[in-house]
Amino acid sequence: MVRGAARQPRTGPASRTEFALKEAMSTGGMEDDIPQGERKTVTDFCYLLDKSKQLFNGLRDLPQYGQKQWQSYFGRTFDVYTKLWKFQQQHRQVLDNRYGLKRWQIGEIASKIGQLYYHYYLRTSETSYLNEAFSFYSAIRQRSYYSQVNKEDRPELVVKKLRYYARFIVVCLLLNKMDVVKDLVKELSDEIEDYTHRFNTEDQVEWNLVLQEVAAFVEADPVMVLNDDNTLVILSNRLSETGAPLLEQGMIVGQLTLADALIIGNCNNQVKFSELTIDMFRMLQALEREPMNLASQMSKPGLQETTEKPARRENPHKYLLYKPTFSQLYTFLAASFKELPANSVLLIYLSATGVFPSGRSDSEGPYDFGGVLTNSNRDIINGDGIHKRNQSYKEMHCLHPGDLYPFTRKPLFIIVDSSNSVAYKNFTNLFGQPLVCLLSPTAYPKALQDQSQRGSLFTFFLNNPLMAFLFVSGLSSMRKGLWDKCHDYLRKINRDIAQLLTHSRSIDQAFLQFFGDEFLRLLLTRFIFCSATMRMHKIFRQETRNYPESYPQLPRDETVENPHLQKHILELASMLDVRNVFLETTLDDY
Repeated sequence: MVRGAARQPRTGPASRTEFALKEAMSTGGMEDDIPQGERKTVTDFCYLLDKSKQLFNGLRDLPQYGQKQWQSYFGRTFDVYTKLWKFQQQHRQVLDNRYGLKRWQIGEIASKIGQLYYHYYLRTSETSYLNEAFSFYSAIRQRSYYSQVNKEDRPELVVKKLRYYARFIVVCLLLNKMDVVKDLVKELSDEIEDYTHRFNTEDQVEWNLVLQEVAAFVEADPVMVLNDDNTLVILSNRLSETGAPLLEQGMIVGQLTLADALIIGNCNNQVKFSELTIDMFRMLQALEREPMNLASQMSKPGLQETTEKPARRENPHKYLLYKPTFSQLYTFLAASFKELPANSVLLIYLSATGVFPSGRSDSEGPYDFGGVLTNSNRDIINGDGIHKRNQSYKEMHCLHPGDLYPFTRKPLFIIVDSSNSVAYKNFTNLFGQPLVCLLSPTAYPKALQDQSQRGSLFTFFLNNPLMAFLFVSGLSSMRKGLWDKCHDYLRKINRDIAQLLTHSRSIDQAFLQFFGDEFLRLLLTRFIFCSATMRMHKIFRQETRNYPESYPQLPRDETVENPHLQKHILELASMLDVRNVFLETTLDDY
């Protein structure tokens, strides 16, 4: 780090660099004995280090929404870190001798580059940049850059090391590298124990909470797939080349493309890590392709694909919003809506606690059925005391169906996973653009309710339908061979569901408008599979609240209650030896 920069915050880059240089080289009064070439090396390094810090800190000031204005700034930041990384490699001996460069400082540079790649992934949704972040974080660990930090009596350096571990864990979770996650959690646990033992700190509880959160996150999946030697199989739920059912000849569908997605999470008591609930985590993976390794060209890291977009590799751009206020959510919605390209779709995913109408209303408008709660921090709600006493006040941070009406001027695909999802069944399509809402059950059978902390079953079906099917069938583990066999059969089911949809004579055209996009096609087929499974399952048939719904309504006899699809589900249940869980005759009783 640039020594002295913090002491002179009002000086310019040149003077800060000069101050750092003098401090670095004034050991034993030998400053005058340093050769000019080595002096210039240290000067150049201090300048690059100082410049990189300024640019990195400036990233915080960039608007989080909007896809264009940040690119040039990221480019400049990558360029400076590229030069800095190469420079310290080429002049390591001089910097060791004359500047006193320490290994943790090299680790700090590598960690910043890893963060840049991670934030570039968040901005672009290109999963390949996660691999680049992983490469730099792995190098820090393999080369033990932070190993000497614990020997220095500086708690702030140890906190840097702990934060590095937390960031590395997030990247590994997103890449499904669960074996690495478990090793990192063990190392982080040891580091936290050492940190709290050596320093009387106030953040011990916070760091222990981090450990608890990541442990719960790793164990959230209720079903294990095992190899023959009982080792756990790590499954990826991103879109693969064979993931979505192919469009067959003669299928008439729209040409819309999913371009933007807002993933919003606010479920009380749900497993989360780093402002990412398990529902948000599962949905973002359902909206991404499998990552490819980028060639690590450090001359322009992170910029290989910003100007030339790869064909068929693009993921929809995503905003991850954890407990946003209403104003924050509306700002992001407006930005997405403004930048949505022609013939593109905006997806809104809401995983949140339901807000119900406070009393009977004479009218039944788009604000009279309640909605979902986007922010549960009660202290930020104006007039909270009045709000509780006077039932005529509506919840300020409730997102009502009517709040989304302005955005139906363009194609809109909505997924609501909430105890009041049915509020969005009362949508009105005012502008004639394609509009579909997929709505979760508003309640689950009592036998399944206590699993809500590990994520919603509805989102689980949209993310990994086979594992969700196993879970509702009462299975907690399975051999890899049977899993593969069932997975192949589920692909056949998805193909048949696609045919049912496209051959239906009474289906609303909005569904077919969205069916041309791979991601939306997969979500629609999984939604129908989920609905059909729940309608056939014995314990789900106790209440209609246990069924998913949609706006517009699907023709049930042609889709979710189609005899051909029901036969497939019974066949899948037979493969798993759980046919007794499902009803053989599935005529609708309601």
